[in-house]
Amino acid sequence: MAEHKTADAVLMQFAKWPEEGRVKTRLIPALGSVGAMDAHIELTLAVLDNLCASGYPVQFWWDRELDTSPREADHIVRNLESAGLEQRFQHGDTLGERMLAALEGSLESCSRAVVIGSDCPSVDPQYVRDAITRLGESDIVLGPSNDGGYVLIGARRVVGGMLDGIDWGTEQVMEQTIARLEESGLSVCLLEPRWDVDEPEDWARYQSLR
Repeated sequence: MAEHKTADAVLMQFAKWPEEGRVKTRLIPALGSVGAMDAHIELTLAVLDNLCASGYPVQFWWDRELDTSPREADHIVRNLESAGLEQRFQHGDTLGERMLAALEGSLESCSRAVVIGSDCPSVDPQYVRDAITRLGESDIVLGPSNDGGYVLIGARRVVGGMLDGIDWGTEQVMEQTIARLEESGLSVCLLEPRWDVDEPEDWARYQSLR
């Protein structure tokens, strides 16, 4: 993987371990629990390919630390190891706490850091490059999703508690996040909206574009 030479930045892909019945649960009625897990693996690798193609350094952050990784994660782990990518673990009780901790830690050694979810294959390499560029003008960049959330969050400056009090998993996530960031004194820039894969119709859309 070639590293981008014009900016001190890092991309962090957040992902859940692939475990039957625990991932892409809204796809289970259409695909079954195994099919939903397989979809999760496929989406995770699609996002990983896009991030690596952006030219920026990539880290992969599992949702929690396990004594033994599940066998179902082998394909993802092999791809990470073959690409020489660092694997880390998220820490925090809420998604907001986990994202803030990752951003804050990365900004100790980088000037810009971006967190991207593993269910948003619409986040193409240029979209990521645009996010990094916008962080030259704003403290925070958000990539809105069509369901009221966001597909990425990037930062050049963070404030403790800036992602507290968000009703994660609801249509209010973007609105609440913007309000909370502005209350924290941070400037916010929005990219063009993108779509992620949560519902069966989203999966069908992804399949049609492969």
